[in-house]
Amino acid sequence: MRKPKEGTVYQAVAHVVLIILSLTVVIPFLILIMSSFTDETTAIVNGYSMFPAKFSLEAYKYIIQRFDVIGRAYLITIVVTVIGTGISLVITSLMAYGLSNKQLPLRGVLMFLVVFTMLFNGGLIPTYYMYTQIFHIKNTYFAYIIPNLLMSAFNIILMRNYYMNSIPASLLEAARIDGYGEFRIFFKIVVPLSLPITATIGLMTCITYWNDWGNALYYMSDSKMASIQQVLRVMTSNVSFLASTSETIQSGRAIPGTTVRMAIAVIAVVPIIVAYPFFQKYFVKGITIGAVKE
Repeated sequence: MRKPKEGTVYQAVAHVVLIILSLTVVIPFLILIMSSFTDETTAIVNGYSMFPAKFSLEAYKYIIQRFDVIGRAYLITIVVTVIGTGISLVITSLMAYGLSNKQLPLRGVLMFLVVFTMLFNGGLIPTYYMYTQIFHIKNTYFAYIIPNLLMSAFNIILMRNYYMNSIPASLLEAARIDGYGEFRIFFKIVVPLSLPITATIGLMTCITYWNDWGNALYYMSDSKMASIQQVLRVMTSNVSFLASTSETIQSGRAIPGTTVRMAIAVIAVVPIIVAYPFFQKYFVKGITIGAVKE
């Protein structure tokens, strides 16, 4: 059957709008990447461009010279992101599953406490005092994991709503009648059927841990335990300082401050771009299952 003319026009307009929106997202990344490979003087004179007049690797050479620091920071950030995301998903999904059960005792009180944490917090000073003087996480790797781990109320609500609206209650009741315990129901039935929301929250949590520099600023004074975001922030400040010193000018070799910032941004964002397609695979897989599997 032929599609109505109005439907065809609507689809054409929708495709054009989505293409334009996609370009507005992709083009800045391309300009960012190409600017990091641009000669410093060319970037200052001509500005940023997708087709630079003169290519240069000086920005990346400057970063490679400090690869011992950057490599260690990368490793720390990767380990923290993997562990933090994994633990956060376990805590969030278990809490959300419990709150999705309408028969749970004190369910209303627990839900109130979860929502309360979204509206109010103790503030920076009490939080800093609690983590440093009571839990003693300063200058430990727990400083990267625990503060973000305990701030997932929004994720809990998202996952709870998915469990309540997308997983049939009759399916869970049938499992209980067959003798399944709650943990077995959760891991055998709920988890396989909730891949889309798990992947979504996993990606959001992963980005939070990867981009986090506040906890490193507050709780980490040991430079050997700095995360990649903290190291790159310090490097950016150092580039500005070095580029303005008389010693640098007298040496005849200017520090590529402008393009180094672009290269630092590329280094910070590329891992997330690389990881996203793996999460996207689970999005598609979870959405296209379409039926319950044994």
